[in-house]
Amino acid sequence: MSRDWRGLAAAQDGILARRQLRELGISRHRVASQVMAGRWVELTPRVVATVTGTLTWEQRAWAGVLHAGGTALVGGLTATEKHGLSGWHRDEITIVVDDELSFEPVDGVRFFRTRRDLARMRQVRGGLPLCRVEPAALLWAAHERSARSGQGLLAAVVQQRLTTASDLLDELERQRPLRRARMFRTALEDIRGGAQSMAELDVGRMCRRAGLPLPRRQVKRRDSVGRSRYTDCEWPLPDGRVLVLEVDGGFHMDVEHWEDDLARQRRLASADRVVVRCTARELRDEPQTVVRDLRALGLR
Repeated sequence: MSRDWRGLAAAQDGILARRQLRELGISRHRVASQVMAGRWVELTPRVVATVTGTLTWEQRAWAGVLHAGGTALVGGLTATEKHGLSGWHRDEITIVVDDELSFEPVDGVRFFRTRRDLARMRQVRGGLPLCRVEPAALLWAAHERSARSGQGLLAAVVQQRLTTASDLLDELERQRPLRRARMFRTALEDIRGGAQSMAELDVGRMCRRAGLPLPRRQVKRRDSVGRSRYTDCEWPLPDGRVLVLEVDGGFHMDVEHWEDDLARQRRLASADRVVVRCTARELRDEPQTVVRDLRALGLR
């Protein structure tokens, strides 16, 4: 058997398309003999693995993109994870394909069909053809069942410095028409203004609906022991004081974090700085209660 396949297999994590093997002069009979001998594994009717054992995440991505062929790209959360996103892992592999392609389904792989220009969205990392992080995030957010999860992903890719809100806004224009575009534009403007989480986006939404001024976000402050801190949201009050709202997520309920947050609140507070807290759940489910309390503290 020709040995030319080994270099290609090494570049593709041991995964090869049958069409690639044919181009290397390796017949289907020789492929079948390798599979029968247990040295190779048929993953799909179009793809074989030149290694045995459980496939890695990247090998599964290679299998999906080679199975689809053509201009197919790794997309969705699979692509954003490959770009470096953490905390959003999904076992299912997403492959973005041209709407005209025809092929068999593959277990564990979601083929997302689109008429958009895949060549414009293409980026190669480690040899793997990927969707660039901006279109990957926006297309996933637009078609994810939960709009909140979609907005949360946009905040996450910016917060983890994989892209910027401005670049996402530019890509949003290129993707027109796109489902939820108006919602995403508002969220991205908030993110560009400093919002780094879904809860901070909820603060912006709450303020717009209640007619309150939008806060300054992620303001750098030095606390009473000289440590640099970044506050979630701040508003100047008419009497010259500053109102600070800190938003607690679920992990803040752990005893260790809860005590750290109490100490943080004490050290940020001063004669001219009022520090209050709310939970992300309150912002989501009871924003009117938070609005009432902020107004009682002097916010107009």
